[in-house]
Amino acid sequence: MRTIRNLPLQGKKVLVRVDYNVPLKDGDITDDTRIRESLPTLEHCLKAGASLILCAHLGRPKGAVNPKYSLRPAAARLSELLKKPVAFANDCVGPEAKSKAAALKPGEILLLENLRFHPGEEKNDESFAKELASLAQIFIQDAFGAVHRAHASTSAVTQFLPAAAGFLLEKEISTLSRLLKGPARPFVAVLGGAKVSDKIKVIENLSKTADSVVIGGAMAYTFLKSQGISIGKSLVEDDKTDLAKEILSSKKNLMLPVDHRVAQKIEKGAQVQETKGPSIEPDWIGVDVGPKTSEKISAVLSGAKTILWNGPLGIFEIPGFAKGTTDCAASVADATAKGAFSVVGGGDSVAAVTQGGFAKSISHISTGGGASLEFLEGKVLPGVAALEGAVHV
Repeated sequence: MRTIRNLPLQGKKVLVRVDYNVPLKDGDITDDTRIRESLPTLEHCLKAGASLILCAHLGRPKGAVNPKYSLRPAAARLSELLKKPVAFANDCVGPEAKSKAAALKPGEILLLENLRFHPGEEKNDESFAKELASLAQIFIQDAFGAVHRAHASTSAVTQFLPAAAGFLLEKEISTLSRLLKGPARPFVAVLGGAKVSDKIKVIENLSKTADSVVIGGAMAYTFLKSQGISIGKSLVEDDKTDLAKEILSSKKNLMLPVDHRVAQKIEKGAQVQETKGPSIEPDWIGVDVGPKTSEKISAVLSGAKTILWNGPLGIFEIPGFAKGTTDCAASVADATAKGAFSVVGGGDSVAAVTQGGFAKSISHISTGGGASLEFLEGKVLPGVAALEGAVHV
């Protein structure tokens, strides 16, 4: 994979695909991690004498202009972080984008409006990609969180410009590769989240390389039900119980919850009880792993040399149901302090280590939830494959 190091940047207009799909509340950015992670690539280009045209998406506007999903807040935050002006274009293609891009001098930056305001982006439309490419002379792909999609700004654009990976994309691919190719052992993977169907291929692939795979979150109830264990009114994928049973019979390194925190309503302030074992009484809902399970997870993590954590162990967004996830964050941080190499990905897992003050204790926090999962499944990521087939300088 060609990287930014291989491209002559001085005096060039460089189109950079960044991942500024950041969370917003009342128009304010609540977590600027993805913007911060783009800085090494941007600063390298600026130092080399390039002018930058940044493109990104935000949310799912479904191919239509929607002010709710404007990237203007990202331009303002980037300007603060870089301590220099960041110009903004009200469209990513068309007359305004062209004129503002053409006027850029070396060292100047322009952020284009949301790519997904145009249906051509998600359709990987060549004419849309060509128009985007016409703004620059070089393309840098640095949006790891988007490379699992074959979109115009991740795939088709590489047909029209010399292209390479930015530092963030390079770091993500290199780091995740360590988990699949010769990880230091013991290697422990902790997988949470709601659906077995979302993680099934990851479980199957990681169980080949990991010494232990801890299953948490709502998907654990599907596995427990497949064993004939009562799960009350907990979330379950009934059509996946046979598959879960098959996986459990063929994989001997999977670890399921041995107790739970349960509630009768999924709402803030709901009464929470702890079960004595893996079964859940009728009318109760599993909302988190229990204290014995947290102890088991802590014990297996304490001896690990490599750790992957993706997905919460409970309904983390409700404070009363977050203890198992928070305890896991602390255990991952403790193991890292003892020398383990740790990777955390997925929105709620990242939120847990961030809110708990553990973020600086983690070896690598991945910016791409879906992209990291597909990479760990062993899939080819379209945005990475496109770089390999891109035109040369």
